[in-house]
Amino acid sequence: MDLQVAKWGNSLALRIPSEVVRRLGLREGATVEAQLTVDGSLSIRPAQWNRKAFALELTEARNAMPMNEPVMDELRGAARY
Repeated sequence: MDLQVAKWGNSLALRIPSEVVRRLGLREGATVEAQLTVDGSLSIRPAQWNRKAFALELTEARNAMPMNEPVMDELRGAARY
């Protein structure tokens, strides 16, 4: 399969055919790993999901969010039935 290299801003990009995207299960914003092999070829594959890194990011995000009083009681008190 031949892919065309195109300019994208100050970088170059490869457009991946939709059939390949579908078979790999990729979506916009997905992360892939690219490796240059010993023989000079380029290997591109979906990045492996790192459960520990995700858990760490989730913990950091939760710690950054302050816990306040629930707003539902305030909303219910102001509601007119």
